[in-house]
Amino acid sequence: MKINLAIIGAGRIGKVHGLAINNSKIANLVYIYDPDEEIAKKFSVEFNCIVSNIDNIKKDKQIDAVIICSPTDTHVELICIFSNYKKAIFCEKPIDLDIKKVRKCLETIEKNKTQFMIGFNRRFDPHFQSLKNSLKQNKIGNIETIIITSRDPGLPPINYLKQSGGIFKDMTIHDFDMAIFLLDELPVEIYSSASILIDDQIKEVEDFDTASVILKTLSGKQIIISNSRRSSYGYDQRIEVHGSLGMVSAENQRPVSIEIANSQGFTKPPLHHFFMTRYIDAYAEEINYFVNSLKSGSEIKPNGIDGLNALIIAEAAKSSLLKGKNLPIKYI
Repeated sequence: MKINLAIIGAGRIGKVHGLAINNSKIANLVYIYDPDEEIAKKFSVEFNCIVSNIDNIKKDKQIDAVIICSPTDTHVELICIFSNYKKAIFCEKPIDLDIKKVRKCLETIEKNKTQFMIGFNRRFDPHFQSLKNSLKQNKIGNIETIIITSRDPGLPPINYLKQSGGIFKDMTIHDFDMAIFLLDELPVEIYSSASILIDDQIKEVEDFDTASVILKTLSGKQIIISNSRRSSYGYDQRIEVHGSLGMVSAENQRPVSIEIANSQGFTKPPLHHFFMTRYIDAYAEEINYFVNSLKSGSEIKPNGIDGLNALIIAEAAKSSLLKGKNLPIKYI
């Protein structure tokens, strides 16, 4: 029997999940809801589903789960609505920008025993999963240092930045989750630095376009994160882990993996342009994992606590930047 799903939000992430669901053998996309009816209608035609509304979706007992892809400021309300109606929930990150609201939301999830997953898609990238498996198999010994490089090809619109929560909660939060994913312990100390090097307009929204973060765990492991909103050579996504017995790395990916050698030297095709293509396999695997977990009743990761922990680290990064010093990360 297939798992029946509804998507909330018909934007670009909603479309990515719509494609993944339609390509799945164990999931069925029934409904789409978006406050913009024209966008919802176009989505329904493209992905062969029915335009509906929140009230109908929450009351329809045929719907097993909802995929929340709406703006961040709607997440908590939607999660609580669908949790109270006993729907399983997949929600794109973050749950909210406010830690207190997230904690309150997680109480509802816990009270209703809701199957809940937060959308940190990079955990499902086959290259990063292979790297994680190498660590599990102890191929490089004890982890000592992790270096995460994440650089976007260009700035998002200023209007987007106004409501994004800032670079740490919007962009670096993926890297914070990746650190949690790769380590067997949470970081307990943080130092962050940030600058405006690309566009002075960012000052208007009190944000930054370039950031560096150093995290440290209780045992002394270090995580070094480098972020930029401008990468002239494509979407730069790399991880390197150094251990007591060696090193493992996940390199940048390209649409095609060839190398040309001639009198001009060695050349390779450009990198993927952005996350929509770079992580297309990760998004598909993420939805398949979610649906399979619903069918089997197994524990779901990343869960709400993982989302909360990444947000707490992001908040600590902002505090460290403002205070200009190392700070402890307090999870309680």
